[in-house]
Amino acid sequence: MPETITIRVDGMTCAACQSHVRQALEQTPGVAKAAVNLMANEATIIFDPAAVEIRALVEAIRDSGYDADLPSVNDSTEDALLEQTQRDDAQIAAARDLMRKAIVSLALGAIAMWLSMQFMHDAWSHWLLLAMTSFVILWAGRRIFTAAWKVTLHRTSDMNTLVALGTGAAFLYSAAVTVAPGFFAARGISHEVYYEASILILAFVLLGRALEERAKRHTTEALRKLISLQAPTARVSRDGIELDIPVKNLRSGDIVIVRPGERLPVDGEVIDGTSYVDESMLTGEPAPVQKSAGSSVTGGTLNTTGSFRLRATTLGAASTLARIVAMMKEAQASRAPIERIADRISAVFVPSVLVLAALTAIGWALTGHSATQAAVSAVAVLIIACPCAMGLAVPTAVMVATGRAAELGLLIKGGEALEKLHSVNTVVLDKTGTVTEGHPRVTNANIDDTALRLAAAAESRSEHPLSRAVVDYAKSRNLAIPDATQFEALTGRGVVAQAEGHMILVGNRALLAERGIAINLDEGSAPIIVAVDGAFAGTLEVTDPLRPTSTQAIATLKSLGIEVVMLTGDQAANAKTVAHEAGIASTNVVSGVLPDGKLAEIRRLQGIGKVVAMVGDGINDGPALAQADVGIAMGSGADVAIEAGDVTLLRADLNGVAQAIRISQAAWKIVQQNLFWALAYNVVAIPAAALGYLSPIIASAAMAASSVSVIANSLRLKRLRL
Repeated sequence: MPETITIRVDGMTCAACQSHVRQALEQTPGVAKAAVNLMANEATIIFDPAAVEIRALVEAIRDSGYDADLPSVNDSTEDALLEQTQRDDAQIAAARDLMRKAIVSLALGAIAMWLSMQFMHDAWSHWLLLAMTSFVILWAGRRIFTAAWKVTLHRTSDMNTLVALGTGAAFLYSAAVTVAPGFFAARGISHEVYYEASILILAFVLLGRALEERAKRHTTEALRKLISLQAPTARVSRDGIELDIPVKNLRSGDIVIVRPGERLPVDGEVIDGTSYVDESMLTGEPAPVQKSAGSSVTGGTLNTTGSFRLRATTLGAASTLARIVAMMKEAQASRAPIERIADRISAVFVPSVLVLAALTAIGWALTGHSATQAAVSAVAVLIIACPCAMGLAVPTAVMVATGRAAELGLLIKGGEALEKLHSVNTVVLDKTGTVTEGHPRVTNANIDDTALRLAAAAESRSEHPLSRAVVDYAKSRNLAIPDATQFEALTGRGVVAQAEGHMILVGNRALLAERGIAINLDEGSAPIIVAVDGAFAGTLEVTDPLRPTSTQAIATLKSLGIEVVMLTGDQAANAKTVAHEAGIASTNVVSGVLPDGKLAEIRRLQGIGKVVAMVGDGINDGPALAQADVGIAMGSGADVAIEAGDVTLLRADLNGVAQAIRISQAAWKIVQQNLFWALAYNVVAIPAAALGYLSPIIASAAMAASSVSVIANSLRLKRLRL
């Protein structure tokens, strides 16, 4: 059975690095698929544990020239919080270290430039510049050069290769001029030095990486917020004693006391007490939800004014919050199909740049220019062509978009789902529990209390949703429901039972006609009919009301140019009534279909060129959800089928469907902009550098700016208004 694992990868700086690691993993026997995320510095691998060990996967990454460690095992959000905190601390420390080195290098670069201008021909200034540049290379640029050497040993190349070659060439030429100026003078070769270029190139590269590290933290902000929802301790009642214990020490069945203003430490069921719970960080729903005995509650949500006790039900990795965190991490580590374009470009990009730099040097030399000018232009080509922005273009947008969606209670499961969503032109809705509330209730009753309590007695033995509606209605009128005997359920017609010596029939016209009981009702009506001892006793009308937001949500989808279709196993008359109330055209209603019929309808729509999103409960609609281009699972809080579908709505609100599509459309625009500017930057800058219009220093600054601009553009999604 294939397994999935995520491994931390350090040392990646560009799309070429990402591509090298992915290829190294996918070439390892036993690996089915690998996705490498440059933003998260992670590799997500699907592998056969019988064919390859995890240690071998780590070694494959190391053999490709990058650092990796065996992954830690997280059993709960507490473990995930600790790991994320450690990562954040490491990322902050790395950003600070890079920024410190960049600032020092910039300062030394400015001094070097001043020395080069004021004391251009003085030998002592050359020796001082040699010492300064050596310090910058060994202290600030050491990791760049060691990383370049590692990948070179593995016969590959990446951004570090380009930077090391560019700065190294400028440094070695300048050092040679400093050590043996007479050699160059005797041969008529310029004996200018370019130490300031080496220093400033490294300074700008380091500055760009420092800004990237800072910006990357903003892209994972939503994930950190989710993880931080986990309460560290819980107050439990054991053997009559209340005590505070770490959440990881909770046991299933523990009685947990929740006080006003506290975060719920665990999933559970309220056993006594009443309060309102703010679930907005998980569901996006701003209004607190009332909770009382019997209510399900979710760990990580915030209790407001009341207090209550709950029984712990789901712990550790199985808890709602832990599963959401795991799914978010998987989504942000996943790849969008469009990233394959960047991969293919990156695979040939760096080698092509090396060839182009060599051709640039040869071209300048053949046209009668000095070796110095030829070398400077070649160095500029090497620096300007770093594919950093290309590698960041897609994953930054995916991470920010999925984070923004999570804030709204929408879990979009990765880049592929996000990419598909933007092109959806048809949304297919299940009726019960999706367009409607899924909880039928009595909306009109023409029956006395005696007949009602007998009808409820008969229905109490049935598990049908309509039967439960009748029982709940009788209870709401404070009627005592007697026990029923000789119960019989008649499929498609109703139930028969005895209670308190009476024969009770509850069902439709067909049942009463079958038993020869006369009724006087309008032919078009279809209520639940009650008969007692062979005589008509009354009617009950049961309906499954629309969700309050369904009509508005469907209107919004239509305003986006999306066709809305409703599928249901219900009868045609009921289906068309619901569709009319919701604003769905009667021609777009398919009724009386079983799960295989829903699947067939999805296939039919796809067959005529529709890009289909199916919205259902994630269980009964499983085949249709799987067949659709995008499967969207409805739910709320702890009851949601988190693993079902490509998108999960944590609140039972169809407005989430339109929001998910809008986020996808916005993210797609950002991705296109990022890729355009990343490619346009290289298309314009490389020829400019080759023709001598860009110096290596300006090239390094432009390269750093391109990467930061891509991240900044993606971060605009955090402010997306829906």
